[in-house]
Amino acid sequence: MIELLSIMTLVKMATAILATLLLSVLAETVSPAFAGILSGYPLGAGITLFFIGLELGPGFASESALHTSTGLVATQVFAYTYYRASLRGSRLKGKLPILLASFSGILGYFLAASVLSLLRVNLAVAIFLPLIFVLVFVYLFKGVKNATIHKRVRMNLKVLFFRSFFAACTIVLITSTARLAGPNWAGLFAAFPITMLPFVLIIHFTYDSEHVYAILKNVPKGLVCLIVYCAVVHLAYPAYGIYAGTVLAYAAATLYLAISRIRIGRPADSTMSLL
Repeated sequence: MIELLSIMTLVKMATAILATLLLSVLAETVSPAFAGILSGYPLGAGITLFFIGLELGPGFASESALHTSTGLVATQVFAYTYYRASLRGSRLKGKLPILLASFSGILGYFLAASVLSLLRVNLAVAIFLPLIFVLVFVYLFKGVKNATIHKRVRMNLKVLFFRSFFAACTIVLITSTARLAGPNWAGLFAAFPITMLPFVLIIHFTYDSEHVYAILKNVPKGLVCLIVYCAVVHLAYPAYGIYAGTVLAYAAATLYLAISRIRIGRPADSTMSLL
């Protein structure tokens, strides 16, 4: 109860809410494809690793970062499982396809994370294993179209509350469980789609499934940025501390985005080279 009422928790909630709202607005104003790529920017995982470092120490967070990076394989499993389950459930009525897709995606994530938890991870594994799966899932998503949102939902208090509620609950749940786990599972929890899940649910409840699929299609491309972030966190947290280490990690992730040439022509055709 003390944790839930702490100032730290309020900061976690506020940060998660802002990140999720930003992604949903970008999906509406630029394109779902562009927001899908940016969902790989270290928003949820970056927030989680920072607070893990703040609460449990830079060494713990440094080790967790390796498992966060390998956990991005499970993040991609979540995205693809959500997509396939949504397709399968498209004949169901009401919001049942969304619930089926959400449950299936989360289940797929934790099944993949359970396998990944058995691995002995070092920096090389943490970099190259998720990169290999990025290529695999980019191929699996290749037939999905980059749909755009033409008619935006008006932002009001009800919409803001709905979007904020998902983000706040998810970030508190995941970061709080890190205390009960070692760096292995704490890192894998950090790879959980903390901002992606509420973001995807927001778009799915508000718009059509094709807009969600455009987001999910581009998630693997954006996750390369998070691989870079995790590698820098692993190296920088023990050497420079969590504050300077976080600045360095975000600088490296941002630099990656710059040199990987994000091209925004028509929003529906937004793409990013992988390397």
